[in-house]
Amino acid sequence: MKLWKKDNTSTSKLIEDFTVGNDKDFDILLARFDVEGSIAHVTMLGEQGLMNKEDANKAIAGLKKIYESILNGTFKIDASMEDVHSQVEWMLTKEIGDAGKMIHTGRSRNDQVAVDIKLYLRSSMVEIKEDVLKLFNLLIEKSNQHKQDLIPGYTHLQIAMPSSVGLWLGAYAESLVDDMEILAAAFHVTNKNPLGSGAGYGSSFPLNRKRTTELLHFKSLNYNSVYAQMSRGKTEKLVASAIASIASTLSKLAMDNCLYLNQNFAFISFPDELTTGSSIMPHKKNPDVFELIRGKCNRIQAAPNELTLLTNNLPSGYHREMQLTKEILFPAIQSLRQCIEMMHLMLSALSVNKNILQDKKYTYLFSVEKVNELVNKGIPFRDAYVQVGNMINEGNFQFDPSQSLKHTHEGSIGNLCNEEIVSEMKKIASAISI
Repeated sequence: MKLWKKDNTSTSKLIEDFTVGNDKDFDILLARFDVEGSIAHVTMLGEQGLMNKEDANKAIAGLKKIYESILNGTFKIDASMEDVHSQVEWMLTKEIGDAGKMIHTGRSRNDQVAVDIKLYLRSSMVEIKEDVLKLFNLLIEKSNQHKQDLIPGYTHLQIAMPSSVGLWLGAYAESLVDDMEILAAAFHVTNKNPLGSGAGYGSSFPLNRKRTTELLHFKSLNYNSVYAQMSRGKTEKLVASAIASIASTLSKLAMDNCLYLNQNFAFISFPDELTTGSSIMPHKKNPDVFELIRGKCNRIQAAPNELTLLTNNLPSGYHREMQLTKEILFPAIQSLRQCIEMMHLMLSALSVNKNILQDKKYTYLFSVEKVNELVNKGIPFRDAYVQVGNMINEGNFQFDPSQSLKHTHEGSIGNLCNEEIVSEMKKIASAISI
């Protein structure tokens, strides 16, 4: 069944297969939202007198029955159906008769797909928010737990200054705050209703678009019907940019873990069951999970560019390329959620090795502390810097790394400001809700 099929016409099987592509695989993810959109549309049609009340009520009851089949996993898209929209309308018509054929009144498949995708993306972003918050809370917990555990800090991959596991993990927690800001911006743009824009030029039916906006819990409308269609591709790209930002944080964190687990660093460790071995080297404990998170998240970061290349030179109006946005973005969303879950699993089992900076190879980490010590005695900073530099060059630099560090300013080793970071995250995350 095709919603656009006319009597006495047919389409080449080759053309049909090519144009449908992988759409049915992704349409299963949209099924729930397609029915939600249809229930809202039919409710509005009944209220506007575009369907009689009895038919509208029958259609809503039938759609709710289909919705239940989606939730319990029995819903399928038949091979003879072009897409989820055809499947739903066919099932409804089979259930309630000709009243089922009325649900497309004042609606195009274009705005139907647009609202399905927005509902799916909106729901996905709420789920991603919850995933990120779970990881964020773990990072804060581990940061507080290990705030006294010192590790080297690096610039240019050379030892630089003392850091701590608390400072390191807290940095990634705050990075997720900024990522959540971008997710919230994408959510705000997504949370606008395109339903009722038709094929992109509205309808002569007296539709009540504000009513469907209310029923679907959108914040507002895409008011202009042409722009409602132009938002296709743009919305997906904004969401892709948001998840790419989260992926960037995860990729960098994964790389740090690979590095710090390395025997030459040996700052952290993980249980044997969370690492893998070698077929030839019996000593190996490979960080495969972190490596795959790194690789998958780097692929996710390509999604905004793919969507740009797909859509950036299209004129206004609907174009079939828009169908392809699903196969770029939907798998990226699922992959990101899996990566967040695995990062949480790994960091839950993180062990930190103690007294790392007692090793004499880290002595020069404290050169800045020595400079500051001299400055506190009244020596100008530039002179103190030269004195310490000369000590290092002459090989007689001495500093006891067991000495307690007195870092007190906001965001330093001794003042992580994790409570403030948590407060920021709560404020931003609260904006991502339906």
